[in-house]
Amino acid sequence: MRGHGRYRAVKCLLVLAALAGAVVLLSVWSICRGSVALDLEDMRQAFSVWSSQTSQDVETIRSDPARQDMVRRIVWDIRLPRVLAAVILGGALSVSGFLLQTFFSNPIAGPFVLGISSGARMAVCLVMLLVLGQGAAVTSAGLVLAAFGGALVSTGLVLLAAVRVKAMSSLVVCGVMLGYICSAVTDFAVTFAEDANIVNLHNWSVGSFSGITWENIRVMGTVVFPAMVLAWVLAKPISAYQMGEAYARSVGVGIRRFRLELILLSSLLSACVTAFAGPVSFVGIAVPHLVKRLMGTAKPLWMIPGCFFGGGAFCLLSDFIARTVFSPRELGISSVTALLGAPVVIGMMLHPKKP
Repeated sequence: MRGHGRYRAVKCLLVLAALAGAVVLLSVWSICRGSVALDLEDMRQAFSVWSSQTSQDVETIRSDPARQDMVRRIVWDIRLPRVLAAVILGGALSVSGFLLQTFFSNPIAGPFVLGISSGARMAVCLVMLLVLGQGAAVTSAGLVLAAFGGALVSTGLVLLAAVRVKAMSSLVVCGVMLGYICSAVTDFAVTFAEDANIVNLHNWSVGSFSGITWENIRVMGTVVFPAMVLAWVLAKPISAYQMGEAYARSVGVGIRRFRLELILLSSLLSACVTAFAGPVSFVGIAVPHLVKRLMGTAKPLWMIPGCFFGGGAFCLLSDFIARTVFSPRELGISSVTALLGAPVVIGMMLHPKKP
């Protein structure tokens, strides 16, 4: 048994290293590829402008200041914030899905399926239309708070349905219906909004990592990383809860408080994603399932960091496809994640397997 546990730990570490490596490689690839192709030398020079490592670097940059200024703007103002957003938000959405799957003991539970993302989207849309209609600007923190409020309302309605509906399949249907209602309210609001506001909402409403600023990165980092640490701190009670409520109670887990913490964390993570990138589908369902299959375990001590790196890699790949396949036209990120993630969910349902 001890040898088997050591083998499992080594396997999980290798999977984590592979996922982290995939994030790094996809990040470099995403920064280099686009409407303006860059090479590694361009990236090195763009970063050396800020670090001022050697006088030779500075002299090389000054030899072609126009190109180097363009490269610097592309890397620092457009692509790097977008890459960081894909990693942070993709990881947040994946971990949120893992927490919800643990809470509901259902492998297809996720913020998009249960209507939580749709509730957050509706709240953000209404707040944006209200504030933009007054000629004011919406802050990043305001968007996160609005999305969090909408996510909590949707989660509360799903929990109320869970009290009356015992079958998990019926609960998922309730979540889907709630998502449709929230989407309908959002569509009505957009229909009667002013044209200028509709233009501002279009890219966000279909899901996109474009237009991310460094202020957005600071806010999402302030929200996501502490939430990740709290989720990791809860790894032991989550592991006990996976064994059943009776077992969790027997080892001293306060079920009511634990459930509240789980819901608040998952809602906050999915709300942050919706606030900045709009609705992103299937990441919260497909990635935890893939990571669980790769690691061969559902232990949260491994799953939480694995889901973060896996979600980041998945969203980096999806974003790269969305912005390059039909360039200069850009696809909605949710369309690409659905095309990549839906087959995973279908395969999971056709071939269920416990680690």
